[in-house]
Amino acid sequence: MNLKAVIFDLDGVIVFTDKFHYQAWKKMADEMGIYFDEVINNRLRGVSRMDSLEIVLEQYEGEPLSQEKKQQLADRKNETYRELLKTMTPADVSKEVRDTLREIRGRGYKISLGSSSKNAKFILERVNLLSAFDAISDGTNITKSKPEPEVFLKGAEFLGEKPENCLVVEDAEAGIEAGISGGMKTAAMGDAVKCQKADYTLTTFADLLKILI
Repeated sequence: MNLKAVIFDLDGVIVFTDKFHYQAWKKMADEMGIYFDEVINNRLRGVSRMDSLEIVLEQYEGEPLSQEKKQQLADRKNETYRELLKTMTPADVSKEVRDTLREIRGRGYKISLGSSSKNAKFILERVNLLSAFDAISDGTNITKSKPEPEVFLKGAEFLGEKPENCLVVEDAEAGIEAGISGGMKTAAMGDAVKCQKADYTLTTFADLLKILI
């Protein structure tokens, strides 16, 4: 194993904004008279905004929606989500995460973000963590969301590293599958541990330091 870089998912790994996503999708769904609950919300993790909308619309029973209308609904959700994100502060990132990222970089590894979110940089700015990453690959530079590996392959490219020299850290099965598909090593935390597909499992974020010697 010759790891030189680490590519992190954002939500559920670095920060936790699931509650904001849920509230924003719930508001949009309620306005449309669409049933939406936390079980459906869990299916949206790691999925792009428009693909998430299609999942939400599985419960829709009204007239067919044009692509323009779907875009309006996605934009409405995002406006609500960004308003909720404005409440985030540096306190929303744990000391463990900050210290571990600092130590990983101190050990000579490059660090990239690999998130499907188009709000990734905004979130990192809110929590004062943008400078912790050498590169950002997010929803603004990809056309295919996880489990397609594009966001991670771009992250490796931005770092100037080969995929096989990168470790992907994910909390969703789709993200682990994306890392594997991209030819990278994977480390699972949170819900992703259940899929038992990753090369490593993390009980805590700091467990990364046991891998990245």
